[in-house]
Amino acid sequence: MQTTNKKEYQVTDVAGKLAKGFLRNPLTAVLGAFLILMGYLALNIMPREEDPQIAISGGAVIVPMPGASPKEIENVIINPLERKLREVSGIEHIHGMAMENVGVVNVMYYIGEDREDSNLKLYDKVMQNMDQLPKGTMQPIVKPFDIDIDIPIVTIAFYPKPKSDLSEVELFKIVREVQQKLNSVNNVAKTTLKGARKAQYNIEVDMGKLSAYHLSLGQIMKAVQSVAVNVPEVKGRTQQNTLVVFGVKNAIESVDDVGNVMVAQYMGSPIYLKDVANVTEGIDIQNFQTAEILHKNAKEEQFSESAKQVTLTVAKLAGTNAVFVADEVMEVLKSYEARFEKEGIGYLVTRNYGTRANEAVNELMHHLIITIIIIAVMLVFALGWKESIIVTFTVPAILAITLFVAYLSGQTINRITLFAFLLSLGLLVDAAIIVIENIHRHLHAHDVESKEMGELLVEATDEIGAPTNVATLAIIMTMVPMAFVGGMMGSFMQPIPYNVPVALIASLFVAYIFTPYLSLKLLKKPKHKHHHNEEAHS
Repeated sequence: MQTTNKKEYQVTDVAGKLAKGFLRNPLTAVLGAFLILMGYLALNIMPREEDPQIAISGGAVIVPMPGASPKEIENVIINPLERKLREVSGIEHIHGMAMENVGVVNVMYYIGEDREDSNLKLYDKVMQNMDQLPKGTMQPIVKPFDIDIDIPIVTIAFYPKPKSDLSEVELFKIVREVQQKLNSVNNVAKTTLKGARKAQYNIEVDMGKLSAYHLSLGQIMKAVQSVAVNVPEVKGRTQQNTLVVFGVKNAIESVDDVGNVMVAQYMGSPIYLKDVANVTEGIDIQNFQTAEILHKNAKEEQFSESAKQVTLTVAKLAGTNAVFVADEVMEVLKSYEARFEKEGIGYLVTRNYGTRANEAVNELMHHLIITIIIIAVMLVFALGWKESIIVTFTVPAILAITLFVAYLSGQTINRITLFAFLLSLGLLVDAAIIVIENIHRHLHAHDVESKEMGELLVEATDEIGAPTNVATLAIIMTMVPMAFVGGMMGSFMQPIPYNVPVALIASLFVAYIFTPYLSLKLLKKPKHKHHHNEEAHS
């Protein structure tokens, strides 16, 4: 009997080294479970948005100069200020507007610039050049643009129910209370009211009487601003050496208080506001930003009656989970439902960005699962059901790694993030399919009986390591240029060049570690009949 010393296969590539290191390691299964768990947690913890938020920063510098004409404003304020602001790095656009008594310079920074740093640079440049402003100029106002928090994620329309005697002012007061409550919700950045009617005193000036007394509207406005005109002065010490203080509120309390505001003196006699104007208590009639809600009659399928509505908008902080914030806003609304019913107030959620974001993410995840199932079914016919199970496992493992890395890098999960996963899905299984196909080929080779199963798996994985690495690197390099695209489109598509390379690199490690490991557990050497026939003849 002749024996031959079979030479052990020498591992040359990182693919074979990973396969050999994890093939019989008891921690390999723990690593797989850990990766899946981390991906699941990242999927549920990551902030969800319908679309990625784009950092747009800018601001306005408002410089009042009473009595100046637009031409003067342009020459002495707008042009010098524009020249100075161009010294600030990162500014993309500067647009100045000269008007009567005031100049406004709007500044827009390049997309992606840090908003806080941009605002600080803008404020710093204005303050540095305060000494160059002409005489008669008032203190400049630097007003940043908060684009991140100006887009609401939830809008609610409040309205008095049919047959309700609730006034517009009472509706405003209750909605204002709800607004105050929503401001305390975690990650709520800004709330606003649209179409609200506030209580106020309306002054209708008689122009005839105004001219008869030789008064101007400016004098009327000045008089109204001095709402504390009738407050008595603090008296000095009395004989008992005590201090007398009159507790009169520094505000207008009634129609009579408004009417008794002194405007001027005419021929030695005081002229009161009630002498030249009609003062009434009502709502802010100068507010034309109102909206109505139409009630549809279900039986007749037509709009039966309408009611004034107040719209409450809620915006979230940048980078926070729109789903969680929207859910907490809904909980606050539910806590007020008993009071709304008592007061005769109805409300309608006209926009819920959280629900839309959640539905968009869930829909794409649903399609992702369908795609994985389709790949699994196709592999059953191409390689076999065991091989299909092995390759199918690698897909959620790769996505789990990619999601976890995205979570650690501060990304949000949105349609573009998931589109990056769908885009790379066809590429993710390439490495695993190549490894399992080479293992399948080795298992059906003529010399399979002479090889130990573990050695066969390591050799099959190591053989395809170098070409698979180069092919994956080539695909990654095609994604790199997308990371350098600027402007709005570059910021919008940013998740693709960030996540696709991570997914492809993860696919290599998963294919080299788990495909041989699972093959050792599930696959067996096939029995070749010709070996038995040769033994029988001998």
